[in-house]
Amino acid sequence: MAFELPKLNYAYDALEPTIDARTMEIHHTKHHQAYVDNLNNAIAGTELEGKSLEEIQKTGSDKPAVRNNGGGHYNHSLFWELLTPGGSKEPVGNVKSEIEKIGGFEKFKEDFSNAAKTRFGSGWAWLVKNADGSLIVSSTPNQDNPLMPVADVKGTPILGLDVWEHAYYLNYQNRRPDYVSAFFDVINWDKVEELYNK
Repeated sequence: MAFELPKLNYAYDALEPTIDARTMEIHHTKHHQAYVDNLNNAIAGTELEGKSLEEIQKTGSDKPAVRNNGGGHYNHSLFWELLTPGGSKEPVGNVKSEIEKIGGFEKFKEDFSNAAKTRFGSGWAWLVKNADGSLIVSSTPNQDNPLMPVADVKGTPILGLDVWEHAYYLNYQNRRPDYVSAFFDVINWDKVEELYNK
């Protein structure tokens, strides 16, 4: 069965003022939809057809269309789930405990923000769960993610921030640091904890 654009759990304007409704609508219905459509076209009739989105990420592909659009679909599907109106302010449960081990919440915010702000060009900042349950902050270029064999830091992404200009330019223009800072107001830490515990 072909991949489909996931529905959001909130309205396009629900994350304002952090993310404006117009950006959300274009990001979801145009950019993410294009990744879905292009991925479906790229895997049609190949051995990847019928595999899960996660399997496609872990397999890696020498086809740029699969890597870029598969990553785009996976990353955005995760991103939407990690956002919530009003945010939940700070980590909970096991994630909170693991963040304490890497220097505490303020240190995490600083490290994650730096990963997002210093990613040259387009890409993502990540909080990654290692096989031993520990956490590490990283970033990837373009639509790569930590599940892919090509990632410098491999593991399970449990928090991600899209730093492609299409994610923030209408509202923030070239002020990526302001967008990164505002992101902490809309994080769904309950979802992060759920992903960690999977």
